[in-house]
Amino acid sequence: MTIVNIDDMRDAAKRRLPKIFFDYIDGGSFSESTLRANRRGFDAWTIEQRVLASGRVPDLSTSYFGGRHALPFMLGPVGFLGLYRGGGEVLAARAAAAAAIPFCLSTFSIASIETLARAAGGDLHFQLYMLDDKALNEELLAAATAARVATLYLTVDCTVTAIRERDVRNAFRSARRPTPAMLASMLSRPGWLFDLLRHGMPAVEALKAHPEFGQGALEQAVNLSRRMDRTVSWAEVDWLRGRWPGRLVIKGVLSREDAARARDAGADAIVISNHGGRQLDGVASTISVLPEVVEHVGGTVEVLIDGGFRRGADIVKALALGASGVLLGRAYAFALAAGGEAGVARAIDILRTELAITLALMGLDSIDVLKAAGTSVVRRAPR
Repeated sequence: MTIVNIDDMRDAAKRRLPKIFFDYIDGGSFSESTLRANRRGFDAWTIEQRVLASGRVPDLSTSYFGGRHALPFMLGPVGFLGLYRGGGEVLAARAAAAAAIPFCLSTFSIASIETLARAAGGDLHFQLYMLDDKALNEELLAAATAARVATLYLTVDCTVTAIRERDVRNAFRSARRPTPAMLASMLSRPGWLFDLLRHGMPAVEALKAHPEFGQGALEQAVNLSRRMDRTVSWAEVDWLRGRWPGRLVIKGVLSREDAARARDAGADAIVISNHGGRQLDGVASTISVLPEVVEHVGGTVEVLIDGGFRRGADIVKALALGASGVLLGRAYAFALAAGGEAGVARAIDILRTELAITLALMGLDSIDVLKAAGTSVVRRAPR
């Protein structure tokens, strides 16, 4: 098929992946209302067109997380990429490095941060889920430090795991071994299965020294989920701020009050996120709360955002509303499943092209000009 946009990548991923893994990427919690709201939220804003304003090719570089990056978006943390493609985390990180944008590795990953540093390089970030084993948390932080990671994310919206009904039906994070239904689904996707077997049965590298979590990715996913620290509070943020010398990002903020609390706790940045609609169902879309959060804490802490980004115009709207940058999730996970490293590179290029065209038709020369123009170049859509 011809890949034109990110939705095409999703369709290609659906055809290639066993249902259990496609649904894990694609699904949300409970009724999936927040999952849908994230996409609808972009329709609440329109972009201002300006004609005969510039003939220059727009400069898409901009600053976020203390550095200058080639694009205003990066690859955010997505769990178990190595289940969608053999060596998936490395492939995605290589594509990010080639595009001169950051890549953030999830705690729930097949490849370790050490492997990424050795095999992919680039601007590597690490996302930490606080587990109930303080020694293991320290071990993960030490590995990130050894890999020269400068930016650490603490995800704070998963102390209680929501019910993701697709995963329940597929027995993901409950079955420790493949069920007959899983095996049938896997056998129906021979391309995926051959690729997986060629790279060896996947297991979480960061848990090699922890046999109590099990031996394979399915069993480890079950045990990791059960070992999330349900008592995490702002005290743990204080502990982490004292332990981590680099940039600290609090991911999972949805209110102006929590944004201010994160700033006051010493966070260098926040990510406005509802976990892609995979946690608290019924909350607002991320783009809808962005303006009030920026108004409340903008200029005192850096504000980034994720949640439902599929188009260059989505990214433009977020930047105009005050975000420093955007984290992609499903957009590149679909691309990885569909086409490996080349697929991720293609997804990045699709969004790069859409961004450039959108800016040109808005009469803007650069992302920096867009950010400076702010809300003067977007308006609320008529109801």
